[in-house]
Amino acid sequence: MPQKLSATARRAKAARDLAYAKTPARKAKKAHAQRERRKAGAKANGKDWDHKSGRWKSVRANRGNDGQGTKKEGKKRYKVPKSRKRK
Repeated sequence: MPQKLSATARRAKAARDLAYAKTPARKAKKAHAQRERRKAGAKANGKDWDHKSGRWKSVRANRGNDGQGTKKEGKKRYKVPKSRKRK
């Protein structure tokens, strides 16, 4: 269910969300998820990569840190492997 925001608040939120999505940490997380999805092929359809367990999970199961909330898994505790350099 979308938030009920005024037009001004909606524009401000969109700007904040975009700025957050463009941070180096978020770019690294998105790039890693894309690499994993390309590697997995069709077996990743309808699934999300779980960085904590290192495997594919349903979208529903991968939200909210398995019912634990996001405090334990968020920010600096959200582990993303470094990409390997290509030769």
